[in-house]
Amino acid sequence: MIRRTPVATALLALFAAPTAFAQQAPTPPTTEATTPSQSQSQSQSQSNTPVLKAVTVQGAASRDDFNAGTTSLSKLPADLRDVPQSITVVNKALMESQGATSLVDALRNVPGITIGGAEGGQIGNNINLNGFSARTDIYLDGFRDRGQYYRDTFALDQVEVLMGPSSMLFGRGSTGGVINQVTKKPKLQAATEVSGSVTTNGLVRATADVNTPTGDTSAFRISAMAQDGKPSTRDEMTVQDFGIAPSWRYGIGTSTEITLSALLQHNEDMPDYGLPAINGHPVNVDRNTYYGFNNDHTRQNIVSLNGGIDHKFSPNLRLRNYTAFNYVETDARETAPQAVGTLNAAGAFTALTASNLPLSQLFVRQQSHDRSIRDYSIYNQTELTAKFDTGFVKHTLLTGLEFGHDGYNNQNYYRNGICGSTALNPAGGTSGYVACTPVVNPTYQDSPGNVPTSTGNLQGGSANTVAVYANDSIEFSKQWKAVAGVRYDKYIASISNSINSGNTSTSTALANANQDIHFTSVRVGGIWQPTEQQSYYVSYGTSFNPSLEQLVGTVGQQSLDPEKNKAYEAGGKWDLMSGNLSLTSAIFRITKDNARSQIDATTYALTGKIQVDGFRAGVTGRITPKWQVFAGYTYLDAEIKDGIAAGTQGKVPTNTPKHTATAWTSYSVLPNWEIGGGAFYMSQRFANNTNTTQVGGFVRWDGMVAFHQPKYDVRLNLFNIFDKKYYDALIQSDGGRSVPGTGRTAMLSFTYRM
Repeated sequence: MIRRTPVATALLALFAAPTAFAQQAPTPPTTEATTPSQSQSQSQSQSNTPVLKAVTVQGAASRDDFNAGTTSLSKLPADLRDVPQSITVVNKALMESQGATSLVDALRNVPGITIGGAEGGQIGNNINLNGFSARTDIYLDGFRDRGQYYRDTFALDQVEVLMGPSSMLFGRGSTGGVINQVTKKPKLQAATEVSGSVTTNGLVRATADVNTPTGDTSAFRISAMAQDGKPSTRDEMTVQDFGIAPSWRYGIGTSTEITLSALLQHNEDMPDYGLPAINGHPVNVDRNTYYGFNNDHTRQNIVSLNGGIDHKFSPNLRLRNYTAFNYVETDARETAPQAVGTLNAAGAFTALTASNLPLSQLFVRQQSHDRSIRDYSIYNQTELTAKFDTGFVKHTLLTGLEFGHDGYNNQNYYRNGICGSTALNPAGGTSGYVACTPVVNPTYQDSPGNVPTSTGNLQGGSANTVAVYANDSIEFSKQWKAVAGVRYDKYIASISNSINSGNTSTSTALANANQDIHFTSVRVGGIWQPTEQQSYYVSYGTSFNPSLEQLVGTVGQQSLDPEKNKAYEAGGKWDLMSGNLSLTSAIFRITKDNARSQIDATTYALTGKIQVDGFRAGVTGRITPKWQVFAGYTYLDAEIKDGIAAGTQGKVPTNTPKHTATAWTSYSVLPNWEIGGGAFYMSQRFANNTNTTQVGGFVRWDGMVAFHQPKYDVRLNLFNIFDKKYYDALIQSDGGRSVPGTGRTAMLSFTYRM
């Protein structure tokens, strides 16, 4: 007799349960009853009418359908069941239902994702995926979107998250997975949509989306966005952003299609470094408390240009060539709460990690993080897809060639100030401690006028990438399929620092460093599809992260070996209710060798080996024609093994909760009315790899009510209905800082279609 553990039994049941539903015959759609007289009339009419050849009409899914069902990535099959990896697609319908206006809002729907701080500071969207940083794993239409900036949804149709190491498809990075933003594309149907919204915080936002055919096979589309005001309840938080995204397609529906697109955006936002830690937790103050200065800012200009040609020689042979250029310019004047401590009579600050003193007797030391950054990249990809048979075996072979160049320039500045009458920085120091302020009820003011801005370290870097890859999707029969791929990357990088430009032996900083990495990535998987409604798979993939991947010259980083990652995954995908409802589940293991962890803003060290064992499940689609759902759950058992950095052995990696779950549902209660709501759940997590700073778990509830008409929609979204205090983003440097999420907020939106 075979004995199974409760966990094994539960997993077996989860994988097998949907099979019974998948094998049921689909229920035909209900129709209105036909009276005898109508039947007789129809029969007579049919007898006098010539019989025409049946025509199959294929239409797009409903514009408000949460179940996307396909991916836009040319490297993958369009049908998600043919991909032996977990993929979550957050489409426009779901984002609109939830009132999501940023990439971070959209990604809340993907369990296993957390929001983190960037290397060297908090700029833009910085994501942790399945316990690993995805800082350089964000893509725009299949191309690396490496710049640190605030990403909006105004030009997006959907967001695709591919789980697990994927260097065979995308090159370096992708330990936890890849996030691909899919922009809106021109169509041959004229359409215009404008929208406006206002929140109880005072944020005013407007968007427009205009699609115009310019010929029988060409079209032009432009999306635009502008917003101004407070994005959350947090004190001093403001944004002033605008952007446009024009695109043009020629040859739509023909053998040769040309696409040109751009994203032009300007951001002027108030940076938020959150709350410092004391006694192992964020300081227990009002969640809206702000420790920066009124004249802090993050100004950014973003330019993204994309052009490509797609030519079909025949139904079985297709050639694509695309080029993408990204440029992000940042002017940052930012202040962070670096530490909590006490002051003596002269104003000398003593930092503390633990204290029994009341918060009213403690102070925060404020540190400047001022930078002027230029970050750019240009990539070209050529891909050839060929379909052919070898006997009874069918192949879809993808071969590709990629060239890329990345550049980075970061001029640091610092502000050295005083607290009381005592200098916060030693003579000649460049730490940039500006001032100090009370922990409770800090003073909101401009940066002290008597504290000048001084020029600090100048960091620079560049990298060249050359890669070739091939992936074969093999079909042995309708039931048995496989994928196998290999990619070779050559990554050459160089960095420089103005610190220790003389290379003196007493300094640990190197003036410059070079790196030449050669890495071969593989991907294999097997798929069993006993029916059209079921798909079961196993897969294995690898990836790598060079130590100079982010092109940041840091102390101690230059000599570190590349991180090497591998993943094993087994899962199932089921289509129920005639394909209207999709279920997924998977178990997986991801390991990272030579893992690095950030010690402070300019220092990395080897952590050792990180292993994450996990389970995920999801459901998407319509339960009934009026009721739809989008939900998921991820379990992550993450541990730092063979820890090299002090205090990390056996600890949980930064910002990796054991449990995350999301659920969103909507129901059409009347012909024109819709109600919806859902929750986002996250268990406790740590703000650093030594696990000395912890934030608690939380559940945030949101709601929605909407009124629909053919020409317009009116929608009311409620965020954090129960005004739960929770922490949205974690920043691991300086002992771990925590950024509180917004309080209760309402947003009223109006959308008009022409």
